[in-house]
Order: sequence, then structure tokens, then C-alpha cells
Amino acid sequence: MADSPVSPVIRVRGLVNRFGKQVVHDGLDLEVQPNEIFGIVGGSGTGKSVLLRTLLGLKHPDAGTVELYGRDIRHLSRAERVSLVRSYGVTFQNGALISSLNVAQNIQLPLREHFYSMTEETLASLAELGLSMVGLPADTAAKFPAQLSGGMVKRAALARALSLEPKLLFLDEPTSGLDPISAAAFDELLLYLHSQLRLTVVMITHDLDTLFRTCSRVGVIVGGRMTTDSLESLLQNRQPWIHEYFHGPRARAAYKDERG
Repeated sequence: MADSPVSPVIRVRGLVNRFGKQVVHDGLDLEVQPNEIFGIVGGSGTGKSVLLRTLLGLKHPDAGTVELYGRDIRHLSRAERVSLVRSYGVTFQNGALISSLNVAQNIQLPLREHFYSMTEETLASLAELGLSMVGLPADTAAKFPAQLSGGMVKRAALARALSLEPKLLFLDEPTSGLDPISAAAFDELLLYLHSQLRLTVVMITHDLDTLFRTCSRVGVIVGGRMTTDSLESLLQNRQPWIHEYFHGPRARAAYKDERG
């Protein structure tokens, strides 16, 4: 007997997003499969961040459907919405840590929001565990975001995103602003966590090294729609923007480094 097909974690059909007369997405389709690292790329103004906000339910589309785990996010009850939010983690481009809270307190925020009766001792232990998971020393807990390097901010934000043990992780430009060594270290951390926690990852990135190192498949937004394929197939795609993106000097260097 044949195995049942695996349902996608995310399914988007016919997505339309407009701002006034400007059409950002015009019938965009997207599917993300369980356990993959899915990269999203596109030129400036193609609506990558708008797409992320739509997937998170922070923006209502003008048309089309967005399903997470087979549920249309527009038709969820309040309790179902809370449960859905607990099922995923998000990191934003600049980390979005709250500057007035120390790192431990930032990591504990989702835990405090969803588990009201959790003791301070338990919260402290979970924050320490989160720091260890992302490769930060224990003494980082008492530091404030302004005292951290860019790479440490990204890791602390990742620890916060993983605090509720999600199976789905959204990353918005996770290596932007990092030096090449820190960016490469973050890539390896992501691959490690992906394998150990069996995460499904959706990542917006301009970092071609990250794209070639980590992503299973890539979705390219061009003309309001998305072309999705493996990197090997996208390298053969003759659409002008896609061809230029994946055959420019930086892309060639990233591909050469990854393939050796």
C-alpha cells in the first residue's frame, strides 16, 4: 500500500496583496513541506516582508488563502489562534529584542505570556537552556541587548523564538549585518538545530552564502508571483531576473564555495 502524501505545513493559493493601486502579490502560490529549510528571495519591493506578515496573520490578504497545518488562518477562533501562535517561532531582521530587558527576560517573554503559573526558578532554567542551545554563554543572561555583538543579538533572538519549542520557525534576514565569520557560524547553528529539533524553517534572506548552505528549496518572487524549485533547477532557469540573481559574481562565488 502506498504511503499517504505528506501535507504541507504552509499552503498559499492565489495570494493577492495591494497597497492602494500598487499590487505587491498577484496570485502568488507557495507550499512549504515538513522539515525543509525554505528560502524566500526577491528584489527590493517584491513584498518578501509583506508575505511574512501575511503568513503570520498580521496582514489580511486582499484575495487568496493562507493555510498553516491545513487550517485557513482567516477562520480560526481565538483559542485556535493562540494555539497556532504557540506552534511557531519568529525572528525579525534586527533581532527585535526589547532594550529595557536583559537577555534572559527577553527569552522568557513568550513563556510568561503563555504559561502564567511558571515559577521564576523554572523561567530562569529555561532561559539558561535556551542560551546553551544557541551557543551563548550563561553569563549572557544578565546582559542587555546594547551590550551584545550583532551575532549574539541574532542568537538571543533565536533562543527567544525557540522558547515555546515550536516546530515551525520563521527567520527574517537572520544573517543581515553580520560579518562573514559570524554569518557562517549562524548557518551552521541553524543546520544543527534543524536536524536536532526537526524544524521546518521559512527564511527570507539576501545572503547567497546562507541560501546555498542551508536551503532545501527556494521561492523567488518575480512579478507578484513565486517560482519555487531546488537551487540546482533555479540555476538553469532562464527568467531574466532569476538568471541574473543566480549567475551574478556573488552567486557564483557562493555556489563555488559550497560545492568546493
